[in-house]
Amino acid sequence: QVQLVESGGGLVQPGGSLRLSCAASGRTFSTSTMGWFRQAPGKEREFVANIWRSGSVTNYANAVKGRFTISRDDAKNTVYLQMNSLKPEDTAVYYCAAGGTPISFIQAMRVNFYDYWGQGTQVTVSS
Repeated sequence: QVQLVESGGGLVQPGGSLRLSCAASGRTFSTSTMGWFRQAPGKEREFVANIWRSGSVTNYANAVKGRFTISRDDAKNTVYLQMNSLKPEDTAVYYCAAGGTPISFIQAMRVNFYDYWGQGTQVTVSS
């Protein structure tokens, strides 16, 4: 079993920044592919970013590329999502997820690749 706990969400004005954290326990964190997804009301859960083991590969959704940065600290079993230049359309519940070793970039962007999920943290971008 893997437990994932997200934190760092909140209310921020457009153009502002937030850093989300996801603390993991119960599995060899360093070998896991870690992902961030988000889900807005009435919409499907969508890929935001992922980072492969040892940070060797990172991928981003086009909507956040250049504004968001994913990173990991294997010593702390934690993955981060730094979000800058936030827009109202970034408003959603953000979820952290843990998976195994992907065979392709596309696979690691899919919801069904990930075995474990956190409870989510709300991010609201509004003036």
